[in-house]
Amino acid sequence: MAGMCCGVVGETDSPASSRSSRRRNLDLLPFKYIADMAVSQPSTSRKRRQPDLCTPKDFESCEDTSGDCGKDKNNKKKKDESKVNDKVISENKPSTEGSLEVGEFPKFGVTSVCGRRRDMEDSVSVKPSFSQEPFHYFGVFDGHGCSHVATMCKERLHEIVKEEINEACENLEWKNTMQQGFARMDDEVQSWNSSSQTVTCRCELQTPHCDAVGSTAVVAVVTPEKIVVSNCGDSRAVLCRNGVAIALSSDHKPDRPDELLRVQAAGGRVIYWDGPRVLGVLAMSRAIGDNYLKPYVISEPEVTVTERKDEDECLILASDGLWDVVSNDTACGVVRMCLKAQKQPSPPGSPGNNDVTTDGSDRACSDASILLTKLALARHSSDNVSVVVIDLRRDQRQSSNSKNN
Repeated sequence: MAGMCCGVVGETDSPASSRSSRRRNLDLLPFKYIADMAVSQPSTSRKRRQPDLCTPKDFESCEDTSGDCGKDKNNKKKKDESKVNDKVISENKPSTEGSLEVGEFPKFGVTSVCGRRRDMEDSVSVKPSFSQEPFHYFGVFDGHGCSHVATMCKERLHEIVKEEINEACENLEWKNTMQQGFARMDDEVQSWNSSSQTVTCRCELQTPHCDAVGSTAVVAVVTPEKIVVSNCGDSRAVLCRNGVAIALSSDHKPDRPDELLRVQAAGGRVIYWDGPRVLGVLAMSRAIGDNYLKPYVISEPEVTVTERKDEDECLILASDGLWDVVSNDTACGVVRMCLKAQKQPSPPGSPGNNDVTTDGSDRACSDASILLTKLALARHSSDNVSVVVIDLRRDQRQSSNSKNN
């Protein structure tokens, strides 16, 4: 199982690579780093890579397992690139589906970094107004073994959830809807593994169809009245309400008492090998994919439905690369600081409107997501780090809408 990443035992680097990693200067960018910029890799060497920052626009292109996030395949942005701290920075604007007015969906910011990992196996999906109802979809997927399943979840899970919501119509029951959506996603992964389809990747599992890979999934559907969080694995969703951090998901670690009993009841074992692992292999007890560990590792998510309140400030979704080194309280404190520092937004399209764009992306949220990833790297997180910050403040949004009208 050598070479499996992100929660799978066996990933080791050569002594020379470790020494090189220790000598490497992370060259974290200064805090004034603009939120809608991305760092791209100038080379594709096999050495461990510098952190690659991805903005919302880059989500559709960050499928490459080499960790070269933020690259423009058409190289159209070369003329706009400038060097800062020996890193190439190019300006990007978040991508959206359709033209939406500011205030129609929550403002958000996203950052995803490869960090100290050799490959980028995280994926992030942001789909404002993804269904007929005013529902907004945010997802973070942390792949292990390879990036296949995380990429599939990014591309397909929101479509599946949308179908489930539309089918339920007036009889929408969030727990069943989300569980059915995750089950369908897992079925698609299994069907893909059993097909003759092959991919070119850097997966070192040496299996015919890379069926020994999987992904965590933490998904939030934000509605005008509710926050629906579905979690499968050890990524996490945290709500900041009136300055208090509230975890909306619980990590599926193999040594969590109820998860340990479930694995054992299914005939499996939790072996402590560099931490608790299912059969001594996987450091989480639930995930999408991982066919070779079924039925011990399941894809059924735990679903929480939280009523929105006026005291809600922000929602943070992140992979365990952040939560391994940053507490819930600290993360909420960082985001609150960035949101409070935000200047009053200008109307869309007006001169000098640098804080809010018409697609709902927000400079303060993006700054917060970048700052959290920098904090994780500064605290020596050894994993990919992906962070989504969603602004839930009602009063400021209503004030912005009234001024725009």
